[in-house]
Amino acid sequence: MARIDLVDIGHSYAGSDAPEVSHAVKPMSLTWRQGGAYALLGPSGCGKTTLLNIISGIVVPSRGRILFNERDVTSLSTQARNIAQVFQFPVIYDTMTVAQNLAFPLKNRRVPPREIEARVGEIAELLDLTDVLGRKAVGLTADVKQKISLGRGLVRSDVAAILFDEPLTVIDPHLKWQLRSKLKALHRALDVTMIYVTHDQTEAMTFADTVVVMHDGRIMQSGTPAELFERPEHTFVGHFIGSPGMNVLPAEISGREARVAGHTIAMVKSYPTLAANARAELGVRPEFVRLAAPGCGLPVHVERIDNLGRVRIARLRVGDLKLVATVPRGLELTGAASVVFDPARVHVYAESRLVAGAD
Repeated sequence: MARIDLVDIGHSYAGSDAPEVSHAVKPMSLTWRQGGAYALLGPSGCGKTTLLNIISGIVVPSRGRILFNERDVTSLSTQARNIAQVFQFPVIYDTMTVAQNLAFPLKNRRVPPREIEARVGEIAELLDLTDVLGRKAVGLTADVKQKISLGRGLVRSDVAAILFDEPLTVIDPHLKWQLRSKLKALHRALDVTMIYVTHDQTEAMTFADTVVVMHDGRIMQSGTPAELFERPEHTFVGHFIGSPGMNVLPAEISGREARVAGHTIAMVKSYPTLAANARAELGVRPEFVRLAAPGCGLPVHVERIDNLGRVRIARLRVGDLKLVATVPRGLELTGAASVVFDPARVHVYAESRLVAGAD
């Protein structure tokens, strides 16, 4: 088990002399505490798998250092780092039994047979594989094969960290929630550092205690699921987290007032330090914007209302801007309407970065 520190890490596949704009991972520093459950979340091509491979030793970074418990491992192999990695597609031996697959990493390390048998039995019970231990892996379903792959990563009790690279991509949607829950339970039971790469916010939020959101090779924000949802530090995080994402509206900010499409909105806080030439925006999640009758708030035009089952979402327009709001139960509106913002939930951004207001 290990605390992992990334110190000024950066990487370009074009070489260390390539301009920073071409880097798959822009220079960053980050600490992963021992025993933490982390998710690296972001769209395809944002650098999250490259960063995972830097931690594991598959990729040597163009710059910076990687420390495991304050020991520099930057130039060490994956084996020397004592890392277990679980990939998108299960890595198992079809000709071996489930038990033999689970035991393989321990046999390679010459662990005594009695210890192997006990550890394989323990991991099989945690993963609900006990009933298939004697079966050959060939012919087993994709979710069972991925459980075996997970077990191969978990079976070593001395592992420093376990890294998951989109491990549920090939799993049927109705089985994903079961494996997500199982992974969370395994983390609690084993107390090992786990880092999980995904582009799926649901997977990230349900697995991780800390979610690291990446975009264009940079870390945009690191925090708990609640922090990312309630206080996005960048408009990208607001867009990417939530379904639908946060409304982001160009605005003119003056003291405790904001003007959006020519209409004034009262603010809870003042923003005297906002630079006069800064590109200002209001950010507010649809959950905190309520559709109302005309004349009750910011005037809008209703384009359509989507019924999502437990909630209805209104697609709206104010001037040339589009926004999304929740629809109160029993309210039916078309055409002209209003929206009311929860003032405590409205954020101000300058050049896409969150700005703290003054009381």
